Amino acid sequence: LHSTERSCLLRELHRFESIAIAQEKLEVAPPSPGQLRHVFFHNALPFVGFGFLDNAIMIAAGTQIELSIGVVLGISTMAGKYCEIQNCLFLFSCSSSLAGYVEALASRLGLSIPDLTPKQADMWQTRLSAHLGKAIGVTIGCILGMFPLLFFGEEEEKLEEK
Repeated sequence: LHSTERSCLLRELHRFESIAIAQEKLEVAPPSPGQLRHVFFHNALPFVGFGFLDNAIMIAAGTQIELSIGVVLGISTMAGKYCEIQNCLFLFSCSSSLAGYVEALASRLGLSIPDLTPKQADMWQTRLSAHLGKAIGVTIGCILGMFPLLFFGEEEEKLEEK
């Protein structure tokens, strides 16, 4: 940074620090129900996408591994399930890397960050709302991500006919 940019940054940091010190002395009201709903949805929507991707990828890839490798190697169902569990761990790490893309898409769709003070963001009501949003969001996403199961009944019938 140039010297003028550094001095401007320093001025703003001092101003921000004085505002933060002043806010520490003030009693902050808890977040309103509307703000808590905003926190809930802000946390839930990206986790719906994450749960959907995670479950859909795991079901599709796990079934293909069981149908291809399990049949070729002639391994038991339990051994196939063990391979499927190992695959799920790998796929979970892959779908975790997609979480950033899901959050970016949510922000592009207009999901804004809730307008809370730092004290309000640290209150138990806000944390509870955020955790509930994540849990319910990933649950809904996982249920929606089970859609590949609709297509596997036909493949199993074809395999049984052969």
